Amino acid sequence: MNKMLASVNSINEALIAQQAKVDIIDLKQPTRGALGALDIADIQAIVTALEKKALISATVGDLPMQAELIFSAVEKMAETGVDYIKIGFFPSSNWAPIIKNLQILAQRGLNLIAVLFADQQPNFNNIPLFSEAGFNGVMLDTMDKTKGSLTQVMPLETIQAFVKSTKQQQLLCGLAGSLREADIAMLLPLQADYLGFRGALCVNHQRTAKLDLDSLLQIKAAIKN
Repeated sequence: MNKMLASVNSINEALIAQQAKVDIIDLKQPTRGALGALDIADIQAIVTALEKKALISATVGDLPMQAELIFSAVEKMAETGVDYIKIGFFPSSNWAPIIKNLQILAQRGLNLIAVLFADQQPNFNNIPLFSEAGFNGVMLDTMDKTKGSLTQVMPLETIQAFVKSTKQQQLLCGLAGSLREADIAMLLPLQADYLGFRGALCVNHQRTAKLDLDSLLQIKAAIKN
């Protein structure tokens, strides 16, 4: 069954998502980039406010592909008590040292989610490396939000290949990237574990605008029905 991830950027938005019984409440700041991070203090405040009544994920931000920098950011994020930590894997010549470094944190029991970007020609051959390092899942997203939704920047057959490869490695599989209500019917048959939304949940479908409960419930109904 496809579950729903909703990205929020404040306590108020997180409580709205919790009220709507969203499966995963994702913490990020859209004004800071594709995977813009909230401040650690804000994340801790949201985790406290939700009282562990919902699964929470958070991104460490749009960081350069430097092993020690990413390791440190993930370590700090773990201290907030979120359930899943999302790490963006941006275009780089070699992800192997970063993945190997993060294996140490995975072995400590941290739930790590790698995020690949559909509009940056991701190499799905790296997916087994995440599995070997103890990651919990891999998510497909988009970097440039002006290019349209995931289904507009990547053929459905390629998205399906991503889902198949991820599931073959027994990893959680997520699909996101400016997803619209119209994308849901196309993506549901692929059987990803969850679909992630931000813009479609907001006023005027603007990802930097406020979360709108009616829009959120409409998207949730389209997924669950």
